[in-house]
Amino acid sequence: MIKSIENAIVIGATGLVGRELIRQLSQNANCANITAVVRQRDEEFNHLAKVQQFEIQDFLMLNEQDVSGYTHAFSCLGTTMKQVGTKEKFYNTDFVINAHFADLLENMDTHYVLLSALGADAKSTFFYNRVKGELEYYVQSLNLPCTSIVRPSLLLGQRQEQRKLEDAAQKLYQRFSHLVPDNFKFKPVTARQVAHTMVDAAQTQTEKFQIYDNLRIQKTK
Repeated sequence: MIKSIENAIVIGATGLVGRELIRQLSQNANCANITAVVRQRDEEFNHLAKVQQFEIQDFLMLNEQDVSGYTHAFSCLGTTMKQVGTKEKFYNTDFVINAHFADLLENMDTHYVLLSALGADAKSTFFYNRVKGELEYYVQSLNLPCTSIVRPSLLLGQRQEQRKLEDAAQKLYQRFSHLVPDNFKFKPVTARQVAHTMVDAAQTQTEKFQIYDNLRIQKTK
């Protein structure tokens, strides 16, 4: 059943996609309230009328009461091995916290939208892809009324934190982007395109579960 985005909660709100998602939700006429779950208050969000910030140092301390009453829940939370340093810490962020958030939504009347990644596969030999795949598999096993999974390729945009490999890849792509065909599966997409896809999925999806691949994200202009 299609529902307007009336009340939304977002984790990973200060990341590249999360920040763009908050901006787009704040401009959505139907959305009256947006809760950004943050570890510390964000200056930009202070100036968005519909946005309230819920400060909590440990996202694993979120409880059912914290996430109840929302029509939609968005998870944009993710990190890199470079940022956290170990596979254990990466797993604790990308799988454990996201899984906890999804657990809290089980049996609630909330549409869950998860930012995953192109190549997510629980059987992958690549650790990053395997964790993303395991999370997708876990989320599908839950009793959620509606779930959307968005799988972008390389994200284009200016992050607040430095990611040298991604920055280098962006520069390389920008140099040779004219050689990349529009229907190329791995074509990089912008944070704006990804956030738009997440909002569109939240507003139009009728199936209980659906995956939005990178080719579909590319169609967002």
